[in-house]
Amino acid sequence: MNHDFYDDAYISGILNSVRTVAIVGASANDVRPSFFVTKYLIDKGYTVYPVNPGRAGGEILGRPVHARLADIAEPVDMVDIFRASDAVLPVVEEALALEPLPKVIWMQLSVRSDIAAAKAEAAGVKVVMNRCPKIEYGRLSGEIGWNGVNSRIISSKKPLLRKGFQSFGIRMK
Repeated sequence: MNHDFYDDAYISGILNSVRTVAIVGASANDVRPSFFVTKYLIDKGYTVYPVNPGRAGGEILGRPVHARLADIAEPVDMVDIFRASDAVLPVVEEALALEPLPKVIWMQLSVRSDIAAAKAEAAGVKVVMNRCPKIEYGRLSGEIGWNGVNSRIISSKKPLLRKGFQSFGIRMK
């Protein structure tokens, strides 16, 4: 797959199909991007599992923090990685050891590992690199346009109200 460009249908398909998200590198610091993304995804109705070994046993936004992906008792649909690119491969290897496998490995803005992506895709797991699910959700749902940002999405369709705070859902092509 070409990880320099993602079709909107690919991203919206992922964001519409996943319900549980493990955020590796989640932070309790409310000025960190991982905190914003955690809060946003919770507000949109996703079940979020923060993963941060240094905060394990505590809580972030009312959700228990896990030390490792393997510590999460429920299946995870998507692993969202807030770690440096050189730390991605071990996280992906840990994700690929889960039963069942996650549907998606998502690497945040500026995070990329072609080796990890190839391993995940060889196991049948979808991969997104150098993107933020919060930004992509906002862009594809039209929310980001409320602030005057060009989302590259124009639609006359009435948004479908979904569960979650101001959640209109993502338009499918």
